[in-house]
Amino acid sequence: MNPFQKNESKETSFSPVSTEEVPPRPPSLPKKPTPKICGSNYPLSIAFIVVNEFCERFSYYGMKAVLTLYFLYFLHWNEDTSTSVYHAFTSLCYFTPILGAAIADSWLGKFKTIIYLSLVYVLGHVIKSLGALPILGGHMVHTVLSLIGLSLIALGTGGIKPCVAAFGGDQFEQKHEEERTRYFSAFYLSINAGSLISMFITPMLRGGVQCFGEDCYALAFGVPGLLMVIALVVFAMGSKMYKKTPPEGNVVTQVVKCIWFAISNRFKNRSEDITKRQHWLDWAAEKYPRQLIMDVKALTRVLFLYIPLPMFWALLEQQGSRWTLQATKMNRNLGFIVLQPEQMQVLNPLLVLIFIPLFDLVIYRLVSKCGINFSSLRKMAVGMILACLAFAFMAVVEIKINEMALPQTNPQEIFLQVLNLADDEVKVRVLGDEDNSLLAVSIKSFQKMPHYSKLHLKTKKQNFHFHLKYHNLSVYTEHSVEERNWYSLVIREDGKSISSIMVKDAENITTNGMTAVRFINTLHNEVNVSLGTDISLSIGEDYGVSAYRTVERGEYTVVHCKTEDDNFSLNLGLLDFGASYLFVITNSTSQGLQAWKMESILTNKISIVWQLPQYALVTAGEVMFSVTGLEFSYSQAPSSMKSVLQAAWLLTIGVGNFIVFAVAQFSGLVQWAEFLLFSCLLLVVCLIFSIMGYYYVPLKPEDIQEPADKQILHIQENMINLETKNTKF
Repeated sequence: MNPFQKNESKETSFSPVSTEEVPPRPPSLPKKPTPKICGSNYPLSIAFIVVNEFCERFSYYGMKAVLTLYFLYFLHWNEDTSTSVYHAFTSLCYFTPILGAAIADSWLGKFKTIIYLSLVYVLGHVIKSLGALPILGGHMVHTVLSLIGLSLIALGTGGIKPCVAAFGGDQFEQKHEEERTRYFSAFYLSINAGSLISMFITPMLRGGVQCFGEDCYALAFGVPGLLMVIALVVFAMGSKMYKKTPPEGNVVTQVVKCIWFAISNRFKNRSEDITKRQHWLDWAAEKYPRQLIMDVKALTRVLFLYIPLPMFWALLEQQGSRWTLQATKMNRNLGFIVLQPEQMQVLNPLLVLIFIPLFDLVIYRLVSKCGINFSSLRKMAVGMILACLAFAFMAVVEIKINEMALPQTNPQEIFLQVLNLADDEVKVRVLGDEDNSLLAVSIKSFQKMPHYSKLHLKTKKQNFHFHLKYHNLSVYTEHSVEERNWYSLVIREDGKSISSIMVKDAENITTNGMTAVRFINTLHNEVNVSLGTDISLSIGEDYGVSAYRTVERGEYTVVHCKTEDDNFSLNLGLLDFGASYLFVITNSTSQGLQAWKMESILTNKISIVWQLPQYALVTAGEVMFSVTGLEFSYSQAPSSMKSVLQAAWLLTIGVGNFIVFAVAQFSGLVQWAEFLLFSCLLLVVCLIFSIMGYYYVPLKPEDIQEPADKQILHIQENMINLETKNTKF
């Protein structure tokens, strides 16, 4: 009922005030004082929360750091599928906070939500680690376990994300506002510390430890899982110390219901006879309070600016996928340390810690002294431009990497190299079906060929005729080849003559930054080669050819070998990043048993240091965009809408990851072109955002509260205008 509804009576009655004394209430029991840290105003309970956050962030970022390479090398997915699933998982992690906030605010409360979803989180880690054990099932089992584990992890990490920080803030009393602010600083420091340390350690666990003869992904996932168990235990230990506020309702739900009612009510009352209202949200006035409507109006002004934001996150979030894949194809030897490809991600949190004070204390102040109005929206636009430049630079680096790699095969094409293992020069001619000469080369004994030769086919499968001239002998042979393959023609001694064998090289001979080796055994006995604790190869006698095997980069000066009646060692030298090596085991009378070495694919020459400029550019863009964007959003919306803004901000990150998923899965572009596509798309979005920002009129803090003040003034005026002449007491 409206309290200001017109009354038929001219008199206003007030209930008589009783003069009887109200009996005193029994005194309430004194509250048990909250334990403090070393006599300060900081509740002891926040120590458990901060440690919990450190362990949880270690768990999440540590697992995520090696995830792309797990897809690529363990599940053997291609780069596009690995990137797509990585970003689908990340996107889910940023959509589930809406669910977590709803559960906490409307049903269980923050404490129980954190406990229950942390159990789901731990279960996800356990299943994910089991999916990385080579001895547990086959490829399908590993894939199913991985997807189930990732889904549970996404639900767990996303569900507790909106609860933990707010739960820590609930532990402080209103009079300790300064301590609460410092707590949030320590809280976010624990986030950066956990992510930074985990991104450096878990790649070492993956690449530095061998499990079942290969990289130990089970350990790299298991240790983050253990940290999540510790996070849960530590958080539960502080249970009796926590101040647990009951659920108070979810403001996000209220906002959505208010907007939906306004839209549906406007649709129902679209007749021209009905008086139009000033704002479309005013159609919610029949059901929702005026203050909520005014707050939602201020909120929608900010959310409109959020529309272009996902494109920025689409670029920023690729550090764990496309950027890591690029690092696998680069030389990671810095002289004093050899990096794992995913360890470059450490640069982002490290540079964030450096850039935030640098920008706040130096750069922004210098810009201000120059008389430039560097508003929040302009900072965000510049942040977008920096991200564009980072991806443009990344495209250039990718082009340089491709120049060092072998060319791609096209339909009706093959690539052929000739290996002369005879004791003298051999002249080779390759003839087509019509005896036309396709290739003519003269190759000395054990000559290292600089590259493969491209040959064109008339059909998908074709027979090539080879004319080999050795001393005064002419040998004719025929070999069948198929399009889009790489081949090695191995010429060998056969008594006083020669013969040849055609060896099909790996279908994708590029090794994605790994070091690959294969052997040809010219001895008359089978040879077993031991390349490490769990890596051995068996090569058949009389020019037997082994399959390719990937090994760690390093010096292999003493490689133990054995035959049926002898043990010996070979010096393979340095096996470097991204190279593919062929070793021919020979036995010469002068030098004994040795390995002739040929580099089929040249080592990665582009240093991983060239990723530093793109990390610096995109991190600077992140500081200008993300930090400024949140600060601007909070300054433009009422305090009651802060949680809604946080939810909307997380959703823009989720949508950005979905954009990467879609582009990686359906674009079909080569990698450097995809980087340029993202750079150009963000440039267009930046232009749109700049136009939107140009017409945006920022609200001052006092303006945000103005509607509420006017409402109070309106109420006071109505109260004053009431008839009071005939008031009865």
